[in-house]
Amino acid sequence: MINAYDILETIRMIDDECLDIRTITMGISLLDCIDSDINTACKKVCDKITAKAAHLVEVGEGIEKELGIPIINKRISVTPIAIVSAACKCSPVPFAKAMDEAAKAVGVNLIGGYSALVQKGFSAGDTELINSIPEALACTERVCSSVNVGSTKTGINLDACKLMGGIIRQCAEKTVDKACFGAAKLVVFCNAVEDNPFMAGAFHGVGEPDCMINVGVSGPGVVRAALAKYPDANITEIADIIKKTSYKITRVGQLVGQLASKRLGVPFGIVDLSLAPTPAVGDSVAHILEEIGLEQCGACGTTATLAMLNDAVKKGGVMACSKIGGLSGAFIPVSEDAGMIDAAKSGTLCIEKLEAMTAVCSVGLDMIVVPGDTTADVLAAIIADEAAIGMVNSKTTAVRIIPAIGKQVGEELDWGGLFGRGPVMPVKTSSPSKFISRGGQIPAPMQSLKN
Repeated sequence: MINAYDILETIRMIDDECLDIRTITMGISLLDCIDSDINTACKKVCDKITAKAAHLVEVGEGIEKELGIPIINKRISVTPIAIVSAACKCSPVPFAKAMDEAAKAVGVNLIGGYSALVQKGFSAGDTELINSIPEALACTERVCSSVNVGSTKTGINLDACKLMGGIIRQCAEKTVDKACFGAAKLVVFCNAVEDNPFMAGAFHGVGEPDCMINVGVSGPGVVRAALAKYPDANITEIADIIKKTSYKITRVGQLVGQLASKRLGVPFGIVDLSLAPTPAVGDSVAHILEEIGLEQCGACGTTATLAMLNDAVKKGGVMACSKIGGLSGAFIPVSEDAGMIDAAKSGTLCIEKLEAMTAVCSVGLDMIVVPGDTTADVLAAIIADEAAIGMVNSKTTAVRIIPAIGKQVGEELDWGGLFGRGPVMPVKTSSPSKFISRGGQIPAPMQSLKN
C-alpha cells in the first residue's frame, strides 16, 4: 500500500537528493543479422535496431513525465559485433557506423556492443574487431566498445591484455581533439556480464532473449542524505540504513522497468541497483564514504567502508526487485564523481588505493586519466592487474583508462556532462614489458573447478 508519506519521501529524494533512473537500456540480439556480405549485414543491423528501438525514447520520456522520475539516459546494447562480423572477413568499422546511424535515428544517448570476448583466445572476427576499435570510436559519436580478456573459469589472456594496452593508446591519440574521448568509450573486462545496462561496457549476451529491457538505477545522494540524519549511529546501524535506503531506490527501478517492458512489448530483464555517481554536487559515492566517517575518500579505512556500502546496497536491493542483475553495487568512476575528483586532485586518492577498492566494489578502475606518455605496456599491465583481482575473486572487474595525450600530472581532461572531468593521476613507470611480452594464458585459479 502506497501512502502519502511514501509519495512525499520519493518527491524529496528526486528534488533534493539527486534520485534518478540512470538508464533504460534495450538489449537487442543481432544474431539473425549475420551475413557474409558486409553491406547486407550492416543494413540488417541498422534496420533491426531502428525497428526494435523505434519507441524507446518516447516511452522513456512518457514514463518520466507520468511518474515525475528523471530518466537520464535511454540506451541500446547489442550482440558483440565480433560475432556478427566474423562471416564478413573484413574490417568491421561499417558495423560501428551502422550502429551509430541507428542510435541517432532512434534518439538514444549511447549504443554499446562493439565488443569481443577473448578470455580464452581469439576466434574468427575477434582480432579484426579489436584492431578496428580506435578507428570505429573516432569516426562515430555514440558507439561504445568493450573487450573481455579474462574470467574465473578460463584465466587471463595475456596476449589480449598486451593488445588492449596499445589499442587504448591509439583510441586516445585518434581523439586528441576531443580530449582523448575515444578511450573513455572503451572498457576492458574480466568476467563481463551479459545484461549490464551501463555504458561503456554494455553488450547483449548470446544467452539473452531477442530483445529485452534492463534498468540501471542510481542514488548516491539519497544514501548520503539518509546517513546524515544519524551522525552517531554505529557501523551496524549504518549498514542497516543503507540497506533500507537501497530498497526504496530499487523499488523505483523495478516500477520503471515493468512499465517500459509492458509499453514496448518486450521482456523485462533486470534492475542493476548500482550507485552510479555524477559530477553533480550531492551525487557522489565518495561523499557517502566521507559521511560514514572518512576525512576524505582514499584515506585509510576507505576499502573497508566501501566493502560495507557495496554489500548493504546489494542486500537492500535484492529484496526490492524480482530480477537483480548487471553489476549491482557501487561504482567508483573518478571523473564522474565530484568527491573522487577532489580526492584525486588533493593526492589522497591514488591509483594503487583505487585498485584495492576495486576488490570490494562493482567493476574496477573506471574513468582514470593518466599521463599522456604512459606506455602501452604499462596500460596492459594495469589491465592484467585488474583482471587478476576479478579472476581470483570471481567478480567483474574492468579498466576504463584514458591516456591524456600531451598532458602530465596536475592537468586534467574535461568532457562535461555525465563523463565529467578527470585529473591526470600519477602512474608507476617501472617497466612491466618483459612480463607482458611473454604472452600466453594466465591459468584459471582453483576456484574455477566448481562442477
